[in-house]
Parts: sequence; C-alpha cells; structure tokens
Amino acid sequence: YLIHSPHHPRHRVETWRGLEQLQREGVARSIGVSNYGAHHLRELIDSPETTVVPAVNQVECHPFLQQNAIEKACLDHGIILQAYSPLVKARKMDDPTIRQIAAEHGVNPAQVLVRWSIQRGYVPLPKSVNPARIAQNADVFGFELTLQEMEQLNGLHMQLTTGWDPTTLP
Repeated sequence: YLIHSPHHPRHRVETWRGLEQLQREGVARSIGVSNYGAHHLRELIDSPETTVVPAVNQVECHPFLQQNAIEKACLDHGIILQAYSPLVKARKMDDPTIRQIAAEHGVNPAQVLVRWSIQRGYVPLPKSVNPARIAQNADVFGFELTLQEMEQLNGLHMQLTTGWDPTTLP
C-alpha cells in the first residue's frame, strides 16, 4: 500500500500510522509513500508516533528531473526509490545525447532511460500499452552505460516535471 501524495500536512503522520496498523494486522506486507520530498520522509521517520520506515518512495525521476535530495534521504534510510515516468512521457526521445548513447549501444532511447534509472539504483516504472515496447523496456540488461555516459545523462537535469510535483509541498 502507498500513500499517494503528501497533501494534508495535518494528516500525514495519522495516515501513515493507519498503514502501519494494516501492516501489523497482516493486511499489507509492505507500506510506502509516493511523491514525498526529503522533508516529508523526515517528518514520518522522525515522528515519535511512527515505528515503520517507508519501504518505498515513488517519485517522478529521469535525467531531466533528478531528485538528488530525495535519493539521498531514501538511501540514508534504506527506502527504495521507485522512478515513475522514467521515459519522460516520451517528450525527450529525440534528445541528441540520449539518441547518441542509444546508437552506440544499438538500443532505443527508452532503453537508455530505463538503464540510467537502474544504474542509479532506482526501480523504474516505464509505462506502455504496446507489447513490443513493453518487451523493449524490459530488455535493458544486455548493455551497461559507461561512467562517461552516466555523467552525460546526469548533465541533462533541467527540473522538468511531466505532471505535478507535490514533493515541494510544505
């Protein structure tokens, strides 16, 4: 089970305690959050009312929107960072850097984006309804991005959100 967003500041800890109760009762094996910024995670973890650290934090993350502060908070507390929209909703498939790296490996731009997530230690959630693309998105273990390629991709950050960004809510 996931709490979808950090809206309603007065109810965040109370809602989390409800998920903790479901986990204790065996209704939920793992519990986590979605769209939580580093400060939201600290709020849950540091609260004297909570006892369970989220297992996962699902946030939009790709080379054009790197969530470094959230990534650090997740690493510091053993929280899995699950990257949604790792394909940037197909808005950056023509980016020259991504296309060049894809050509060098004989893969498509989507595979480069998924592989970037994996090499950063994220669990990517690429979305497609096309069976061929779904198979391609999963076929990312036959190549590895070099350190230089990772640095090139890391250099693409431009704070590009493809939807909303509740990670900055108070």
